[in-house]
Amino acid sequence: MNMPRIELNPGLSLSRLAYGVWRLSEAADTSAQAVAGRIQACLDQGITTFDHADIYGGYSCEALFGAALRAQPGLKTRMEIVTKCDIMLLSDQRPDNRVKHYDTSAAHVQASVERSLHNIGVDAIDLLLIHRPDPLMDHHALGACLDSLIQSGKVRAAGVSNFMPWDMDLLQSAMKNRLVSNQIEISLMQTRGFVDGQIAHAQRLGVPVMAWSPLGGGRLFGQDAAALRLRPALQRLASAQGVDETAVAIAWLLQHPARIIPVLGTNDPARIARMQDALRVTLDRQTWFELYSLANGAEVP
Repeated sequence: MNMPRIELNPGLSLSRLAYGVWRLSEAADTSAQAVAGRIQACLDQGITTFDHADIYGGYSCEALFGAALRAQPGLKTRMEIVTKCDIMLLSDQRPDNRVKHYDTSAAHVQASVERSLHNIGVDAIDLLLIHRPDPLMDHHALGACLDSLIQSGKVRAAGVSNFMPWDMDLLQSAMKNRLVSNQIEISLMQTRGFVDGQIAHAQRLGVPVMAWSPLGGGRLFGQDAAALRLRPALQRLASAQGVDETAVAIAWLLQHPARIIPVLGTNDPARIARMQDALRVTLDRQTWFELYSLANGAEVP
């Protein structure tokens, strides 16, 4: 099955499913060879988009990924790199941080981009996202910084993550280039984006939504009340279509016209190999609403 693609800008598109590296440092084997094997398993399915953030793995995941690309340089020509910045964690890697905070200053964003380029070992970041809305954001300074990075070729496109519509509009008002995506938490375990304006705003702008934690961070298969309501229906649908429940949950997101790009993260080779199964699942409108109602614990008004 060919992996569909979502266009962000002329000449820049992302695979319909993305691989999130946030758990990369938690794997039993983080050697360059093992990481390259996970990358190759994604590429074999047409999953060419890899989602990073500078903070993932306590500031370690970008470097682990970069080590794999240096070991097998041919891999980097077949992928798109997404990364994020502005969250400042308390970490031995950042001894100057006294408190967790956000930094959208031009100096920090520029330094973060340079560090990500070095750690991952690429010449350009395909999509740079501002990770969280910053109460101290100077939208004029940040907008000029993002435009400058795009003009320089170090960043091909910019977007945001976890931004409400008004946050995104504020930043966009100070930019020449279009913000091309908003990455938000959206799943059967977190449906508020469908009603709080985030997804509607992206649709109005014509930009795709990237979905982090599309399985609710694993809670979909736990003992949460919503998960317990959903599980029988997911199992029934999965059995009928010869896939697992994960594929059905991801297909539920793919069904939406907002062109949602689920960001899937796992270190399990078997689960990586099954990611494309979501593309084979078909859900009619009533089945979509059945799952939506179970997720919310009530039928729609």
